[in-house]
Amino acid sequence: MKKGLRSRLAKYGDEEFALFLRRGFLKGAGYTDEALDRPIVGILSTASDFNPCHRTAGQLAEKIATGVRLAGGLPFIFPTISIHEAFSFPTSMLLRNLMSMDTEEMLRALPLDSAVLIGGCDKTIPAELMGAVSADVPSIVIPVGPMMSGMHEGVRMGACTDCRRLWAAFRAGELDGDALGRAHDALMPTAGTCMVMGTASTMAMIAETLGFTLPGAATAPAVSSERMRIAEATGKRAVEMAVAGGPRPRELLTEAALRNASAVLQATSGSTNGVVHLAAIAGRAGLAYDLDELDRIGREVPVLANLRPAGEHFAPDFHVGGAVPALWRRLQDHLDLSARTVSDETLGDVVKRWPAYVDNDVIRPLDNPVVEGAAIAVLRGSLAPDGALIKLSAATPRLCQHEGRAIVFDSLDDLESRIDDPALDVTPDDVLVLRNAGPIGAPGMPEAGALPIPKKLGSQGVKDMVRISDARMSGTAFGTVVLHAAPEAAAGGPLALVQTGDRIRLDSRGRRLDVLVEDAELGRRRESWRPPVTPKRGYARLYAEHVTQAGDGCDFDFLMGTDE
Repeated sequence: MKKGLRSRLAKYGDEEFALFLRRGFLKGAGYTDEALDRPIVGILSTASDFNPCHRTAGQLAEKIATGVRLAGGLPFIFPTISIHEAFSFPTSMLLRNLMSMDTEEMLRALPLDSAVLIGGCDKTIPAELMGAVSADVPSIVIPVGPMMSGMHEGVRMGACTDCRRLWAAFRAGELDGDALGRAHDALMPTAGTCMVMGTASTMAMIAETLGFTLPGAATAPAVSSERMRIAEATGKRAVEMAVAGGPRPRELLTEAALRNASAVLQATSGSTNGVVHLAAIAGRAGLAYDLDELDRIGREVPVLANLRPAGEHFAPDFHVGGAVPALWRRLQDHLDLSARTVSDETLGDVVKRWPAYVDNDVIRPLDNPVVEGAAIAVLRGSLAPDGALIKLSAATPRLCQHEGRAIVFDSLDDLESRIDDPALDVTPDDVLVLRNAGPIGAPGMPEAGALPIPKKLGSQGVKDMVRISDARMSGTAFGTVVLHAAPEAAAGGPLALVQTGDRIRLDSRGRRLDVLVEDAELGRRRESWRPPVTPKRGYARLYAEHVTQAGDGCDFDFLMGTDE
């Protein structure tokens, strides 16, 4: 395979002319012939004013470029779209596949020998990994890193778990607007991603466990000097990968690596979004992500990371407490330590050389877990024949075995218009059901699964209820919330047939989710069901026509698998 500027030449029917033209433009930019003969490392920057979590991405790119130059390579910084959870209408998940295509096509089109992928806020790292696996160009990930925690009235604050806690208190009338405003200033005090075990931290740790980052890169704070040193080291390693031609993403993404990622997801009480993203990443390599195996691993691997919302601490505490390799050491009997990493070491090699110190409160030993049982459980039954998820570590234990009356909301608009209506007939024992909020129905499967507690119940002190949907939930959220019910309502799943007043049974121990309605009655209801109208144009139409269900990662069907 051709390397450097000779790779991926524009098609003019004359390769030497294409090279002559390419070199000419670069010489016009001030490059010398000597520089242009070096290995080329592309640096994918997600810097964007619409992505405040990535405020340091530009600095990281420059530090990576320094490392590339020190190792004898030639760095080129290039952009892709950048996705922030709070700055994407109607939901960032709608754009994840688009960013993955952007990443894949740039890796295929540009004359680079390896690539460094800067990611962080929720959907960026999954999109980059999906694109890198499809392109199969030697690639190394560097997360922007978590932000530091803030302080308010003597209490450490963290986005976005405290965002949700404070907003719930405000809705319930326990906190007035002035108090909320004062706390607001402390929620996101620095650049970086949410410093709790939300999706950003989850996917950074999963990327490290899959072998796509240098050791320790997942958790060093965004504003730390260590983050900058890791960036320089990442640039150096990218040059070595460019010269060696690997390892390539599909060499790292094996079934063993996916099992390791599942174990870390359970041990950290990671975001349920991680399940969807792992399925999509695996699918790009032609691998199936096994939900039943995830559930089995959860029964064997307790929660060891004492991080909010399941625990007490924050990602920077986890980093100084030992970081991801220290967690691997705790889990070594549950991991395949022969799995490779971009550093050309195995997980076992990293564990052997990693400092022995570990904070036993932040990264608990196996005999003193934060939560003894599974963090994430997979449910099946008449309401979710293809599976649904519940984050047991964030749920109210007494509600995990529950039967109640369904209160059905047909859409996000219906939810918003009725949830706080004083006339809503609802009790704390009811089950709130939201449908048409899945991949097709929303579209984009937004993080709406943690339905708000109706104001009239919240004002009475009700903090949690069983909630069921085909939507997702932020990893920073908490509550007895059943998610990703598949098939979704818009695809004709059983959720489309539920009516207010039906009885629903949640049996977390038995891993069951059932609507207690006779099959014959459900069949009669199905006769009157109609699928949603497909958007007429653009990316929305492409999405609705080709997106898969949650168990397959909500990827596009034509992007799954390899070209081979």
